[in-house]
Amino acid sequence: MSRHLLILFTPKDRERAYQYIMQAPVGTRIEIKAVKRSLPQNDLMWSMLSEIAVQKEHHGRKYAPDVWKALFLNGWQKEISLIPTLDGSSLLPLTRTSDLSREEMTSLIDFIDAWAAQNGVKLSGPNEAAA
Repeated sequence: MSRHLLILFTPKDRERAYQYIMQAPVGTRIEIKAVKRSLPQNDLMWSMLSEIAVQKEHHGRKYAPDVWKALFLNGWQKEISLIPTLDGSSLLPLTRTSDLSREEMTSLIDFIDAWAAQNGVKLSGPNEAAA
């Protein structure tokens, strides 16, 4: 059986999913996920990370927004994979938020916002479209 990805919008989509399940061999894995995070949520997160990167240091150093993203995902208890850099001198965090649900992304944004407030970071107002 090959892979199938269905996004449920209509009753016909549900019927197709049911048919795939009924035809699937024993041992087939099925994963059901909540609605993915929105692009406005992603834009808001990157805006916040960029503002933090400009205003704050971490252990005496300035870091790019992608490093702050890894720090916040770790603090928010999202698993992060580390791989050695090409020269093997350090580790590179592999972090992804593209697979987070809207609820998870809202929680991460709230975590970042709370940290920023506690650490004196002035953020632009939250974007209502990000919800």
